[in-house]
Amino acid sequence: MPENLFKTQYDLTKKSKLKEFYESNKILIYSTIFALIIIIVSYSYYQASKEKKKIYLSENYIQAKIYLESGNKIKAVKILKDVIFANDPTYATLSLTMILNENLISDKNEVSKLFDHLIENNKFDQEIRYLLFYKRALYKSSYVEESELLEDTKSLLNNEESIWKSHTLLLLGDFFFSKREFIKAKDFYLQILSIKNLQPELYVHAKSQLALINND
Repeated sequence: MPENLFKTQYDLTKKSKLKEFYESNKILIYSTIFALIIIIVSYSYYQASKEKKKIYLSENYIQAKIYLESGNKIKAVKILKDVIFANDPTYATLSLTMILNENLISDKNEVSKLFDHLIENNKFDQEIRYLLFYKRALYKSSYVEESELLEDTKSLLNNEESIWKSHTLLLLGDFFFSKREFIKAKDFYLQILSIKNLQPELYVHAKSQLALINND
């Protein structure tokens, strides 16, 4: 009997403390529950909106291809630019690639600005970002001055780990070779030959260019 009485008193004390805790913290408890509900609902809405946006951009990208195949370049370019400015890494990159491959925009400065927007407003893995840096430099190498090209390729040249450093060295070597600035070109080609474990075609191209310089 005393044991049962002790247990009953213990249970009552426990319930009393729980009730007291609840009364003292019920605003905090309800606020926490409400906040969790808001977070869950907001996250679900965000995910649904993100998926809906991706589907929308996918459909627009396909529509641009259809317009292009039917010869309507103006509508295709408008859609592709809209997709780029929607800032989805996948479809923005695909859209700019289509513009480049099909030579849809003749204004080089406009294309350069599209590159800048793509790089600055989307999150990419580091190597993808370096690839975009390289492609931008490759595109601009046909019309920009030496100082601008060197500035655009600075981050690539300073990164020893990136696979795009060697491609950038080759790009700069060819850039100066085309301008008959052979001393500068030679410096970049020699840097390629000093890098280990590169693709054979890079070595071959650098060596053939150096041979042309030495025979000039």
